[in-house]
Amino acid sequence: MNEVLKTIETRRSVRKFLPDMPQKEAIKTVVKAGLQAASGKNEQAAMVIVVTNKELRDKISRDNCAIGGWKEDFDPFYGAPVILIVLGRKDFPTYIYDGSLMLGNMMLAAHSLGLANIWIHRAKEEFESEDYKTLLKELGVEGEWEGIGHLALGYVDSDVPAAHPIKPNRAFYVE
Repeated sequence: MNEVLKTIETRRSVRKFLPDMPQKEAIKTVVKAGLQAASGKNEQAAMVIVVTNKELRDKISRDNCAIGGWKEDFDPFYGAPVILIVLGRKDFPTYIYDGSLMLGNMMLAAHSLGLANIWIHRAKEEFESEDYKTLLKELGVEGEWEGIGHLALGYVDSDVPAAHPIKPNRAFYVE
């Protein structure tokens, strides 16, 4: 089977990570795959913030947990040491799609490198808050941005889940 198709068929969301930090080069490779995602009019209206700083990672986890309404001791990133946060530039009409493609590329790239991952939501709500708008300013990011999603990244600390059956009636052919 073609390696790309094999990667697509075998990638699964993981909900238990080891605390071990992936190699910096592997993280950069995953990010590069995201930056190469297709985008409307090649505007490239999505970006990624790479969080490997444990203090910031833990703050994001606590904030995401509060937004989701979970108990304080729950980690919505399942212990992953890396969080890749994708944001879209609000002034471009395809920013949500562009950011989603970026996340998809990074998920597949990570899996192809042996890194476990899962897409986590609530980035939109985080980046509506003043704390995260301030973070963008501190990073030198200008303009209006919306959080599209997080990619929790690391090494799996459990068995990789089995594939779920594909639901019927989701592909229709007109020949």
